[in-house]
Amino acid sequence: MTQEPYIKVDVLDDEIEAGLVAAILEERGVPHLIRSYHDTAYDGLFQTQKGWGLISAPAAFHQEILQILDDVRQPVVGQGGEE
Repeated sequence: MTQEPYIKVDVLDDEIEAGLVAAILEERGVPHLIRSYHDTAYDGLFQTQKGWGLISAPAAFHQEILQILDDVRQPVVGQGGEE
């Protein structure tokens, strides 16, 4: 049995988004890898340029992960229709 390679799906905006997406994917049993761009030698310099980090997964799961990311990134509308 061969394991599919993990391919970059998208860039994550911040640690909160990463944690939320990871929790959803783990709950659904979706294989994934989340990697932060933080580098202590450069004090997080790359995170300001490239985003917080990335999520990668086997190609078969890309559409599902992109849909989850889209749902997570939707603005929350409060009572009265305000964001």
